[in-house]
Parts: sequence; structure tokens; C-alpha cells
Amino acid sequence: MIVSFVFTGSVMLEAKTKHALNTSYPSSSGLIMAGYQGWFRGPGDGTNQGFGHYGTGRYFDENHCTIDVWPDVREYAKTYETPFMLASGERAKVFSSADRSSVDLHFKWMQQYGVDGVFVQRFFDYARGGRRSSVPNTILDYACDAASKYNRAIAVMYDLSGLRAEGEDCLLLINDWKMLVDSLKITNRSNKNTYLYDHGRPVVAIWGVGFPDRPYDIRKIKLDRLIDFLQHDPVYGGCKVMLGVPTFWRTLESDCIHDDYLHQLIRQADAVYPWTVQRFTPLLHNDMNRYRDLILKDMDWCKKAGIEYVPVACPGFSWHNLSRVEFPDDVKPVGSIPRQGGKFYWNQLATAINSGANMIYVAMFDEVDEGTAIFKCTGDHPVSDIAKFIDMDGMPSDHYLWLTGQATRMLRKEIPFSPTIPKRR
Repeated sequence: MIVSFVFTGSVMLEAKTKHALNTSYPSSSGLIMAGYQGWFRGPGDGTNQGFGHYGTGRYFDENHCTIDVWPDVREYAKTYETPFMLASGERAKVFSSADRSSVDLHFKWMQQYGVDGVFVQRFFDYARGGRRSSVPNTILDYACDAASKYNRAIAVMYDLSGLRAEGEDCLLLINDWKMLVDSLKITNRSNKNTYLYDHGRPVVAIWGVGFPDRPYDIRKIKLDRLIDFLQHDPVYGGCKVMLGVPTFWRTLESDCIHDDYLHQLIRQADAVYPWTVQRFTPLLHNDMNRYRDLILKDMDWCKKAGIEYVPVACPGFSWHNLSRVEFPDDVKPVGSIPRQGGKFYWNQLATAINSGANMIYVAMFDEVDEGTAIFKCTGDHPVSDIAKFIDMDGMPSDHYLWLTGQATRMLRKEIPFSPTIPKRR
């Protein structure tokens, strides 16, 4: 596909895109995509990162635990024993995202339960130093292979977390995207290409724009130039750009910076998805009405601006163990936003669909740190007087994968709309 021409003297050179012309996922409409961290580690997995993201300082015990949901590891090919004990007296085990077999299993579950695919999180730190053989790159490569194998959609989500206030800007991500396209063939795999496109454009998300707790100034990080590159570069561009912003981005209030430059960036992008995790709860009467009203007003703003709107849903939230370790003066309760057996999750999905959503982003597929994971987790967690875990309300470990698949079918009108959580037969 010729996308532009470059004239050098009397010689005309064709600039051709490096993206594949075809993909199994040519449209984002009708999809429910989840976020995929892929950051969990186990001792002996080859990364030399100990129990990375399960605990702090590579340690994982009662005093270092930072997860609130325990993964169900019965189907994993490789697991890692922890110091924790189950009620049965057995050692509790976890998985490592750095094992190809773990990533393969996750995408197998997506296919099995009808989850369309994932945005693989790519933190700013991953782009530093040209780390072409880094562990995150290897895991992304595994994910692309598994996405092809199980015909699941996959896309990159750049997370600006870690971007320094001085001496860095978003132009570093341009080189990283070029590396992903050239070396990992992220949008042009030799096997089946399942990278998420929309109207011929590979989708790239950028998260962390407009949050007041970030050290960087969005006016100074050259985000506008990154967006322009992704959209218009004749070789690596032609992309659809989604921006992850605070819940109250439209009014520039509460969890959002009070700078209307954010609106300028959003109008430059192609889609916006507000981070509504922790902003709604089943513990408040009629909070779904507030969620609905927010979506409808956001959609109206986006329609007038000529951009797309993607609502965010999550199964719940729990940040007890991580807050206990890292913020001992502000320890959060276990299950501060309860799952209610999936009712809270379904209410968000149904509300978003009934409000006219064409696509939904789910936070997250594998985020056990903050208790938002939809992949298989178990109430048969370790017994501890110090570290606490949510009990999953007695639901089967695949409950949230199944609910996501049902919501996807409902979004595509393959089954009737239901405001109430479905029952499994």
C-alpha cells in the first residue's frame, strides 16, 4: 500500500507502510478488549527478578505480599512454590508471565471464553536504552504468537508511568514503536496477523494523560508530536490513537488536571477511554446511574469533537496488601470495591452497552495486584494472619472470563440485552 511519495531531485521514491495490509481484526467495533500486564515473575524463570510484582524487593511472603487476588494455577505447565500455605496444608503456587506456556494459556482462555483480546501494557521504562532483547519484549513476542495461534486481537498500550519530569519526552516512544514494527513485526507477523486495526489503521493506545499525580507536564512532553507520528508517518504511522485519561477529563475536575490543553490533545487523537477504576462502587445507591450519565455526556462531547469514546469497566478493586506494604499510614480494606459475585462488573458492562458503546475496555486481564483481574483466580487462597485476599464470593475461578464472553455476545447483539447478571446453566 503506497501511502505517500518522497521526491529527491529527479528520483521519486515510494514510501511504503511496514504494516500488514490485512488482519483478522480489521475493526474495533463490537469488541471487548482487556488490559494485559504480563509483569509477574517467579524465581528460576530466567529473569532474575525473584517474585516480581507478587511482592516487594523480589520477596514474596506475609510482610512483602502486594497482591490481593490469588491466581488459580491448576492449568499452568510451570508454577513456582511460595512461602504461603493453603488451608489444605499444601504450598501455594504462582505462575510467571515470562514463561511462554503461561502466556499461551492466557490466550487459550481468551479463545475458550470468547474474550476478544488484549492491549499489552508497555511502560515507558521499556523504551529506555534500546532494550530489544528485554524480558517485556520477549513476553510481547510470546503474546503475539499466542494471539495468532488462538486468533485473538492484540494491540500495544503505552503507559506513560515512569516518564521523568525532566530530560525525557514522548519522542523516545517513536523509536520504540519503530523497533516493535521492525524487529518484533508487531503489525506484520509471519504467522497469522491478529493485530487490532480499525478501518485499515493499527490501533495504538497511550495511557496516563492528564492525571495530576504524574510528575510530567503534558505541555512539555511532546505528546502531540508522538500522536502526529503514529497517525501520519508514511512508513510507521497510519495508526488510530487512543488516549487513556482521567474519569473527569471532560470537565477538567476532580481526578483530572485543570488544563484545557488536555482537550486539545484529545481532539488530536482518534479515541478516548477514561480510567473509571475506583470511581464507582456498588456500595453507593444508584451509582450506576452516575456511571451512565457520565458515559452519555462524554459520548456527546466526543461526537461533537469527531472522536470515538470507549468506556472502561472493571470487576472490582482491592488494594489492601500493597497499601499495607507501601503505604502503612493509609492501609486500604480488603475488597474496598466488592465484586458481589460479578454483579458490579455486569452492571458496568450492561450500562455501557445500553448507553451505546461500540467498544469496551476492561481493566484488567491479569491485574491481581489491585484485585481487578478477570482471568482465573481462586477463593482457595493462602491462610495468613497478615496478608489478606478476597474470597471471590464463592464463584468458580473462570466466572469473570465467562461473564466477559457473555457481555461480548451481548454487545454484538448475538444474545438479547440483559441488565441483570446472567446465570450459568
